[in-house]
Amino acid sequence: MSVLISVPELAEALASSAPPRLLDVRWSLAQPDGHADFEGGHIPGAVYVDLDTELADIGDPARGRHPLPTPEAFHAAARGWGLNDGEAVVVYDAGPSYGAARAWWLLRHAGVHDVRILDGGFAEWVAERGDVESGTVEPPHGSITLGWGEMPVIDGDGAAAWPEHGFLLDARAPERFRGDIEPMDPVAGHIPGAVSAPTSDNLAEDGRFYGRGGLGERFADLGIDAADAVAVYCGSGVTAAHQIAALEIAGFRAALYPGSWSEWANTPGRPVGTGEQSVGRLGHPLPHPKGHVARQQAP
Repeated sequence: MSVLISVPELAEALASSAPPRLLDVRWSLAQPDGHADFEGGHIPGAVYVDLDTELADIGDPARGRHPLPTPEAFHAAARGWGLNDGEAVVVYDAGPSYGAARAWWLLRHAGVHDVRILDGGFAEWVAERGDVESGTVEPPHGSITLGWGEMPVIDGDGAAAWPEHGFLLDARAPERFRGDIEPMDPVAGHIPGAVSAPTSDNLAEDGRFYGRGGLGERFADLGIDAADAVAVYCGSGVTAAHQIAALEIAGFRAALYPGSWSEWANTPGRPVGTGEQSVGRLGHPLPHPKGHVARQQAP
C-alpha cells in the first residue's frame, strides 16, 4: 500500500462509492492545538485529531514528551473519529505532514494497512482544489477493531546498542544534533553513534515529499542500503515517524524509538554525543571529526 496520496487522487477517492475517512492532524511545536485552525477551514468530511491528547500519552517526562498512547486509549480515540473496519483512511495536516505522519504510523502500528498521508497536506488541497468547510465535526461513533505492535519499535537500550549493527538516524535539525542549541529538552546533543538526517530534507520546496528516487538517493548518500537495519529518533517521536514514512517510500523498513531524545535526555546516566558525526556504515564506525565528544549525564 502506498504511503502517500495526491490531491487529485484524494478528490477522486472522495467522489467514489467508498470514500476514505479523513483525519485532520494539524499540529506544531509552536501551536500544538490545531482545533481552531480546523474549525476555520478543513477538507470536507474531515475529523479533527488532537496529537497531544489522542496520539500520545503525555505526563511522565522520563518517557519523553510524546510517548505512545496505550493501545486501549488509541482504540477508543479511533472509534471516536468514526473509523470502522475495512475503511481506507487519509491523514493530513497543515502541510509538512509531521503530525499526519504520527497518525499514519500509529494507525499502521495498530493494524490499519490502508492509510495514506495527503502529500502537501491542507495547503496543497487549498491550492489545487479550494473547497473547504468550517465548524466543528462530531462523527458517529465507529466500530473499528485494532491490534497493536505491527511497526518495529525500540526502547532506549535498543537505541544505545543500535549503532553497533545498523544506522540510527537523528531526524532533528542539525544544530540540535550537534548540541549547539536545545530549545525543548534538558540536555543538548545526540545519541552517540547516531547519524544526522534532518526530517526537513525529506521535503521539496513545495512541502511535498521527494519521490522514491529522490528519497532513495538521500538515504543512499548516508550509506544506507537495503541490507541495513535502520532505526529513527527525533525530539519526541513525532517527526521520526515522518522519517519512517520517507524511508518506506524509498523502500526501507525502519524502527521507531518513541521516547526519542526527550526520553534519553531525561534518563540519568545516558551518554551524550556533541558535534558533527561522520557518515558511514555504523557497523564499521568512522573516526569522529574533531569536536565530537561523548559525555555522561550527571546521575
